[in-house]
Amino acid sequence: MMGLPAGTRIWIAAGFTDMRSGFNGLAAKVESALLDDPFSGNVFVFRGRRGNVVKLLWSSGDGLCLFAKRLERGHFVWPQAEDGKVHLTQAQLSMLLEGIDWKQPKRTWPPMSLL
Repeated sequence: MMGLPAGTRIWIAAGFTDMRSGFNGLAAKVESALLDDPFSGNVFVFRGRRGNVVKLLWSSGDGLCLFAKRLERGHFVWPQAEDGKVHLTQAQLSMLLEGIDWKQPKRTWPPMSLL
C-alpha cells in the first residue's frame, strides 16, 4: 500500500457499487450519494456486489487516482449499512485491502504480561 499524506481521511461507501464505474462515475457517486467533494484529498473506497473487488478514488492534488484490487480468494469485509459512508483509519484500510476483518481484528497470540 502506498503511503498517504498525514491527515488524509478514508471513507468506505456503504452498499454496493457498479465496478464498471471509472473516474467520472465514482466521482459523481462521491458528490451525490456521499455528499462529499471527490477532490478534497480524502480516499473513497467502493466495493462490488460479489465482494471480491474494491476501487479507491483519491485526489492527489494534481489529478484523480483510481486504484483497484481483486482478491483471488475470500472477500472484503464491508459495513452492514445500505447507504452513507464509514470512516476508516489507515491501519484499518491496510487490513481491509488484505482481506482481514478490520471491524474486529483479533490477535493471533495472547498479549504478554508486563509484570
